[in-house]
Amino acid sequence: MENKVTVELRNLTTGYVARSSRVLIEKNVNASLHEGEFCCLLGPNGAGKSTLLRTLSGFMPPLSGTVMLFDRPLGAYSDQELSRKISVVLSDRPSVTSMNVEQLVALGRSPYTGFWGRLTDRDHKVVEHSMELAAVDSFRHRLVDTLSDGERQRVMIAKALAQETPVIFLDEPTAFLDFPSKAEMMRILRHLAHKEGKTVMLSTHDINMALDLADSLWLVDKRTGMETGTTAELAESGALARYFAAPGISFDKAAMQFTLKK
Repeated sequence: MENKVTVELRNLTTGYVARSSRVLIEKNVNASLHEGEFCCLLGPNGAGKSTLLRTLSGFMPPLSGTVMLFDRPLGAYSDQELSRKISVVLSDRPSVTSMNVEQLVALGRSPYTGFWGRLTDRDHKVVEHSMELAAVDSFRHRLVDTLSDGERQRVMIAKALAQETPVIFLDEPTAFLDFPSKAEMMRILRHLAHKEGKTVMLSTHDINMALDLADSLWLVDKRTGMETGTTAELAESGALARYFAAPGISFDKAAMQFTLKK
């Protein structure tokens, strides 16, 4: 039995308006994400991955079409309602000063704490667990502006985890992490999807890691549009080899990975 659809794209066209003209990126996309699904968004720089994630998160309006969230149009949600459904980790550097790691992660509880922002015992437990999952608890008292790029990215992931939403979108969450940390973070996010029934989608350039771990892939490219499916489906159709075709790079269908020609 297939898991419940959480996010559905209906004839979605993404892009933006620049100088009174519309710049189209992805056109008439139909796709869906499910409960318990770990999905990786792949494509070259400039393909529109960030724009798509911002549109799915409600940060940017679609140029046409609809994003459905739990069978309800995304635009029908209030900001408060949306903050309890979707948490987002963007690639932007957070502009915070005089705040330590634990305080920033605790901001993930703001959809639940009311006007005064007072944390209950349960809120504190959620924050603690989120810091442990993202491996930032060991430097919880450090000021955020003293962190390395990789440390700061893990803190933003912990904040998203603390928000306890059924849907999590992440834009290049492992970009500044070393290889062991990338692998660990990908496993954590996959575990959250499978064990807690969350929908987790992230954009990444770590292609082989995505092929190993993702339940589904969304391939985006301005030249060829967007294709979705499992790794096996996209390998069999030739989409993987086609999307990342470049001199010196080949896709090994048997090993399900890209290799460099020597």
